[in-house]
Amino acid sequence: MIRHRRARIVATLGPASNTPDMILNLALSGVDVFRLNFSHGSHEDHAAAYAAVRSAEETLDRPLGVLADLQGPKLRLGAFVDGGVAIAPGQTLTLDLDLTPGDGRRAPLPHPELLAALAPGQILLVDDGKVRFSVVEAGLKAAVVRVVQGDRLSDRKGVALPGATIPLAALTAKDRLDLAFALRLGVDWVALSFVQQPADMAELRRLVGARAAVMAKIEKPAALERLDAILDLCDGVMIARGDLGVELEPEEVPVAQKNILRAARRRGVPVIVATQMLESMTASATPTRAEASDVANAVYEGADALMLSGETAAGGFPLQAVTMMDRIISRVERDPRWPELMGVEGDRLDDEDADALVAAARRASETGSTACLVAFTTTGATARRLARERPLQPVAALTPSLQAARRLTLVWGLEPRAVPEPENLEAVTEAACQIAASLGLAAPGARILIVAGTPFGAPGAANLLRLAHAPLLRR
Repeated sequence: MIRHRRARIVATLGPASNTPDMILNLALSGVDVFRLNFSHGSHEDHAAAYAAVRSAEETLDRPLGVLADLQGPKLRLGAFVDGGVAIAPGQTLTLDLDLTPGDGRRAPLPHPELLAALAPGQILLVDDGKVRFSVVEAGLKAAVVRVVQGDRLSDRKGVALPGATIPLAALTAKDRLDLAFALRLGVDWVALSFVQQPADMAELRRLVGARAAVMAKIEKPAALERLDAILDLCDGVMIARGDLGVELEPEEVPVAQKNILRAARRRGVPVIVATQMLESMTASATPTRAEASDVANAVYEGADALMLSGETAAGGFPLQAVTMMDRIISRVERDPRWPELMGVEGDRLDDEDADALVAAARRASETGSTACLVAFTTTGATARRLARERPLQPVAALTPSLQAARRLTLVWGLEPRAVPEPENLEAVTEAACQIAASLGLAAPGARILIVAGTPFGAPGAANLLRLAHAPLLRR
């Protein structure tokens, strides 16, 4: 079972999709990576979903990735009498550390770090920006705010302070427990929410080590100011447009998306575009035309993967959402102008011999009758370098590590497979030709380009480019 499209699909599991049968059908419909959202559900729920993904993987005989998404240090109001209170523009309230349920005069804000960052004149956003406060007075234990916009406050709504870096720990106590559990499960990727600075990713990488690939979720404007340094410390990046759009003006979000995509692609860092891609399909079997255009735009930009959130986690049409995303991606990739438009976004950083060799492989594949490329890789680095070049031919990524193969399911254009460790160049060539033929990537006698690194079995940069031909059928 192979994918005939290059951009990958990430689907979030939840009440609407976490049964074994549904997970198998989602994979059949096009899902490459399954997201476990640790903001919701119990460890038992996630363990059952993980086991179902691995069962589907075995059934399909194709690697499937699992992404653990940590909740992160989200700032929230406390509780209110009767669950909420009415407010009106011009009204003033006190926000304080007292956990007593709030009323029309005060509200609990149990985050001393946030209170310490407030200053008169600042704008404070609540409930994804539906409520806007202007800070009148600020103190270490309480602040007085005036309602600028909004008509109701309710329990546990998120709070954001645009333009400020809040001195919060990168991982909460809950995140650390969830991370340890996710690593015991064997997840392939770990995503950290609300990354603000490079030190956040450095802490996650220290805790994870080599047990999983690490991903930064960009949803704070502060992260945009340190984007290059953050990308240098992560294996992947997610453009989380929901929370990013709370603190940025709407017209700034598309610009931020393009800038993050361009910076990630230059480095060969896989990038996911996420949030509200087919949002209306949580309640409808068809998307809006604007949503279809949003998905298509991310494909034209060369995103590695596109993510479904509520559409598959809690919506009424999870299979239809995946099928629709697959259809949109496939249609864009049949557009004759797609390679040109995608290439505009993909200027590269070529600073190593391996980069030059992989770029040469991509250029060589564009001439003659090359059917596909095959990348032999121990850690996945060679395959990711090749994917950065965005070759239009299929790419089989072969690795002796099932863990590496699962991580590569997120990467643009790759067909990862776990194979035995080759002993020599002839074994590499034979395996490449046989697998390309068995996957249907190369017809008998077709040209195959092989990229690998020697010595075989040792992590290192690609230093070998070989031309071979798929085996002829025996009579």
